[in-house]
Amino acid sequence: MESNNVTKSGTTTLGMVCKDGVVVATESRATMGTLIAHKTTKKLYKIDEHLALATAGLVGDLQVLARYLNAEANLYRLKRDIKMPVKSAATLMSNILNQRKFYPYYVQLVLVGFDDTGGHVYSLDAAGGAIPDKYNSAGSGSPYVFGVLEDTYRDDLTTNEGIDIAIRAISAAKSRDSASGGKINIAFITKDGFTEVSEEDIKKRTEKLAK
Repeated sequence: MESNNVTKSGTTTLGMVCKDGVVVATESRATMGTLIAHKTTKKLYKIDEHLALATAGLVGDLQVLARYLNAEANLYRLKRDIKMPVKSAATLMSNILNQRKFYPYYVQLVLVGFDDTGGHVYSLDAAGGAIPDKYNSAGSGSPYVFGVLEDTYRDDLTTNEGIDIAIRAISAAKSRDSASGGKINIAFITKDGFTEVSEEDIKKRTEKLAK
Protein backbone atom coordinates (compact mmCIF):
# COMPACT_ATOMS: atom_id res chain seq x y z
CA MET A 1 0.00 0.00 0.00
CA GLU A 2 1.32 3.41 -0.94
CA SER A 3 1.02 6.94 0.39
CA ASN A 4 -1.13 9.22 -1.77
CA ASN A 5 1.78 10.75 -3.72
CA VAL A 6 2.94 7.42 -5.10
CA THR A 7 1.07 5.28 -7.65
CA LYS A 8 2.77 1.89 -7.35
CA SER A 9 1.01 -0.94 -5.53
CA GLY A 10 3.63 -1.75 -2.91
CA THR A 11 1.72 -4.37 -0.95
CA THR A 12 0.97 -8.07 -0.70
CA THR A 13 -2.59 -9.42 -0.58
CA LEU A 14 -4.19 -12.76 -1.29
CA GLY A 15 -7.55 -14.48 -1.38
CA MET A 16 -8.31 -18.17 -1.86
CA VAL A 17 -11.39 -20.35 -2.11
CA CYS A 18 -11.52 -23.32 0.27
CA LYS A 19 -14.05 -26.13 0.42
CA ASP A 20 -15.75 -24.63 3.49
CA GLY A 21 -15.21 -20.91 2.83
CA VAL A 22 -12.61 -18.36 1.77
CA VAL A 23 -9.36 -17.07 3.28
CA VAL A 24 -8.05 -13.52 2.80
CA ALA A 25 -4.72 -12.11 3.98
CA THR A 26 -2.47 -9.05 3.79
CA GLU A 27 0.65 -7.63 5.39
CA SER A 28 0.65 -4.17 6.99
CA ARG A 29 3.51 -2.04 5.60
CA ALA A 30 2.77 1.27 3.84
CA THR A 31 5.56 2.82 1.80
CA MET A 32 6.25 6.27 0.38
CA GLY A 33 8.95 5.70 -2.18
CA THR A 34 11.78 4.04 -0.24
CA LEU A 35 10.40 5.28 3.08
CA ILE A 36 8.39 2.94 5.31
CA ALA A 37 5.64 5.43 6.10
CA HIS A 38 3.50 3.18 8.33
CA LYS A 39 4.15 -0.27 9.82
CA THR A 40 0.59 -1.23 10.76
CA THR A 41 -1.59 -0.06 7.89
CA LYS A 42 -5.06 -1.53 7.46
CA LYS A 43 -5.39 -3.33 4.12
CA LEU A 44 -8.02 -5.96 4.99
CA TYR A 45 -11.55 -4.58 5.24
CA LYS A 46 -14.64 -6.40 6.47
CA ILE A 47 -17.41 -5.28 4.09
CA ASP A 48 -20.21 -7.43 5.53
CA GLU A 49 -20.47 -10.67 7.49
CA HIS A 50 -19.91 -12.56 4.22
CA LEU A 51 -17.68 -10.14 2.29
CA ALA A 52 -14.12 -8.82 2.67
CA LEU A 53 -11.74 -6.71 0.61
CA ALA A 54 -7.94 -6.99 0.45
CA THR A 55 -6.46 -3.80 -0.94
CA ALA A 56 -3.31 -2.58 -2.70
CA GLY A 57 -2.71 0.94 -4.00
CA LEU A 58 -3.22 4.50 -2.76
CA VAL A 59 -4.49 4.72 0.80
CA GLY A 60 -7.11 7.41 0.13
CA ASP A 61 -8.57 5.60 -2.88
CA LEU A 62 -8.72 2.31 -1.03
CA GLN A 63 -10.46 3.75 2.01
CA VAL A 64 -13.08 5.50 -0.12
CA LEU A 65 -13.83 2.36 -2.13
CA ALA A 66 -14.10 0.21 1.01
CA ARG A 67 -16.61 2.71 2.45
CA TYR A 68 -18.61 2.73 -0.81
CA LEU A 69 -18.89 -1.04 -0.91
CA ASN A 70 -19.67 -1.32 2.80
CA ALA A 71 -22.51 1.21 2.45
CA GLU A 72 -23.94 -0.49 -0.63
CA ALA A 73 -23.82 -3.93 0.98
CA ASN A 74 -25.66 -2.61 4.03
CA LEU A 75 -28.31 -0.91 1.86
CA TYR A 76 -28.79 -4.09 -0.16
CA ARG A 77 -29.40 -6.07 3.03
CA LEU A 78 -31.81 -3.46 4.42
CA LYS A 79 -33.86 -3.18 1.22
CA ARG A 80 -34.07 -6.88 0.37
CA ASP A 81 -33.51 -8.56 3.75
CA ILE A 82 -30.86 -10.77 2.13
CA LYS A 83 -27.10 -10.53 1.76
CA MET A 84 -25.61 -9.06 -1.41
CA PRO A 85 -24.32 -11.95 -3.58
CA VAL A 86 -20.55 -11.93 -4.01
CA LYS A 87 -20.87 -11.68 -7.79
CA SER A 88 -23.11 -8.62 -7.39
CA ALA A 89 -20.57 -6.98 -5.07
CA ALA A 90 -17.82 -7.62 -7.64
CA THR A 91 -19.98 -6.21 -10.45
CA LEU A 92 -20.82 -3.11 -8.42
CA MET A 93 -17.17 -2.44 -7.61
CA SER A 94 -16.26 -3.09 -11.26
CA ASN A 95 -18.78 -0.46 -12.38
CA ILE A 96 -17.50 2.10 -9.85
CA LEU A 97 -13.92 1.59 -11.05
CA ASN A 98 -14.85 1.63 -14.75
CA GLN A 99 -16.65 4.97 -14.41
CA ARG A 100 -13.33 6.47 -13.36
CA LYS A 101 -11.05 4.70 -15.84
CA PHE A 102 -9.83 7.99 -17.39
CA TYR A 103 -9.11 9.45 -13.92
CA PRO A 104 -8.65 6.13 -12.17
CA TYR A 105 -8.48 5.02 -8.62
CA TYR A 106 -4.93 3.70 -8.23
CA VAL A 107 -5.87 0.33 -6.78
CA GLN A 108 -5.66 -3.42 -7.10
CA LEU A 109 -8.40 -5.21 -5.18
CA VAL A 110 -9.07 -8.79 -4.15
CA LEU A 111 -12.73 -9.23 -3.20
CA VAL A 112 -13.65 -12.43 -1.36
CA GLY A 113 -16.92 -13.74 -0.03
CA PHE A 114 -19.11 -16.70 0.80
CA ASP A 115 -22.79 -16.89 -0.16
CA ASP A 116 -25.44 -19.46 -1.11
CA THR A 117 -23.36 -20.52 -4.12
CA GLY A 118 -20.17 -21.08 -2.10
CA GLY A 119 -16.87 -19.27 -1.80
CA HIS A 120 -15.64 -16.74 -4.36
CA VAL A 121 -12.51 -14.71 -5.09
CA TYR A 122 -12.48 -11.81 -7.56
CA SER A 123 -9.51 -9.81 -8.78
CA LEU A 124 -10.41 -6.20 -9.70
CA ASP A 125 -8.16 -3.78 -11.56
CA ALA A 126 -8.23 0.02 -11.78
CA ALA A 127 -10.19 -0.02 -15.07
CA GLY A 128 -12.94 -2.18 -13.62
CA GLY A 129 -11.96 -5.62 -14.81
CA ALA A 130 -13.41 -8.28 -12.49
CA ILE A 131 -12.00 -11.79 -12.86
CA PRO A 132 -13.13 -14.73 -10.70
CA ASP A 133 -10.60 -17.38 -9.75
CA LYS A 134 -9.89 -20.02 -7.12
CA TYR A 135 -7.09 -17.87 -5.72
CA ASN A 136 -5.48 -14.56 -6.50
CA SER A 137 -2.96 -12.03 -5.22
CA ALA A 138 -2.31 -8.32 -5.78
CA GLY A 139 0.50 -5.91 -5.09
CA SER A 140 4.26 -5.92 -5.51
CA GLY A 141 4.66 -9.08 -3.42
CA SER A 142 2.19 -11.09 -5.51
CA PRO A 143 4.82 -13.02 -7.55
CA TYR A 144 6.07 -14.63 -4.33
CA VAL A 145 2.52 -15.40 -3.20
CA PHE A 146 1.71 -17.03 -6.53
CA GLY A 147 4.83 -19.17 -6.19
CA VAL A 148 3.55 -20.58 -2.90
CA LEU A 149 -0.06 -20.93 -4.07
CA GLU A 150 0.84 -22.69 -7.32
CA ASP A 151 2.78 -25.24 -5.30
CA THR A 152 0.39 -25.82 -2.40
CA TYR A 153 -3.19 -24.98 -3.45
CA ARG A 154 -5.73 -27.82 -3.68
CA ASP A 155 -9.46 -27.77 -4.37
CA ASP A 156 -10.17 -29.66 -1.15
CA LEU A 157 -8.35 -27.28 1.21
CA THR A 158 -10.11 -26.37 4.44
CA THR A 159 -10.00 -22.79 5.70
CA ASN A 160 -7.80 -24.01 8.55
CA GLU A 161 -5.27 -25.33 6.02
CA GLY A 162 -5.72 -22.19 3.95
CA ILE A 163 -4.67 -20.01 6.88
CA ASP A 164 -1.33 -21.85 7.10
CA ILE A 165 -0.78 -21.45 3.35
CA ALA A 166 -1.62 -17.75 3.61
CA ILE A 167 1.00 -17.35 6.35
CA ARG A 168 3.60 -19.11 4.20
CA ALA A 169 2.72 -16.98 1.16
CA ILE A 170 2.69 -13.59 2.90
CA SER A 171 5.87 -14.50 4.79
CA ALA A 172 7.60 -15.33 1.49
CA ALA A 173 6.62 -11.92 0.11
CA LYS A 174 7.80 -10.15 3.25
CA SER A 175 11.17 -11.86 2.91
CA ARG A 176 11.74 -10.80 -0.71
CA ASP A 177 9.65 -7.69 -1.40
CA SER A 178 10.91 -4.51 0.27
CA ALA A 179 7.48 -2.86 0.06
CA SER A 180 5.88 -5.68 2.07
CA GLY A 181 6.37 -6.09 5.79
CA GLY A 182 4.94 -5.58 9.25
CA LYS A 183 2.28 -7.85 10.69
CA ILE A 184 0.27 -10.48 8.84
CA ASN A 185 -3.49 -9.96 8.92
CA ILE A 186 -5.76 -12.89 8.04
CA ALA A 187 -9.50 -13.51 8.07
CA PHE A 188 -11.74 -16.30 6.87
CA ILE A 189 -15.39 -16.40 5.89
CA THR A 190 -17.63 -19.47 6.14
CA LYS A 191 -21.37 -20.06 6.42
CA ASP A 192 -21.00 -18.81 9.99
CA GLY A 193 -19.69 -15.41 8.88
CA PHE A 194 -16.50 -13.35 9.02
CA THR A 195 -13.77 -14.27 11.51
CA GLU A 196 -10.48 -12.46 11.96
CA VAL A 197 -7.55 -14.67 12.97
CA SER A 198 -5.93 -13.39 16.17
CA GLU A 199 -2.39 -12.07 16.19
CA GLU A 200 -1.52 -14.72 18.81
CA ASP A 201 -2.82 -17.56 16.61
CA ILE A 202 -0.89 -16.25 13.59
CA LYS A 203 2.28 -16.08 15.69
CA LYS A 204 1.85 -19.67 16.93
CA ARG A 205 1.17 -20.96 13.43
CA THR A 206 4.17 -19.06 12.04
CA GLU A 207 6.48 -20.56 14.65
CA LYS A 208 5.10 -24.06 13.99
CA LEU A 209 5.55 -23.70 10.22
CA ALA A 210 9.15 -22.54 10.73
CA LYS A 211 10.10 -25.78 12.50
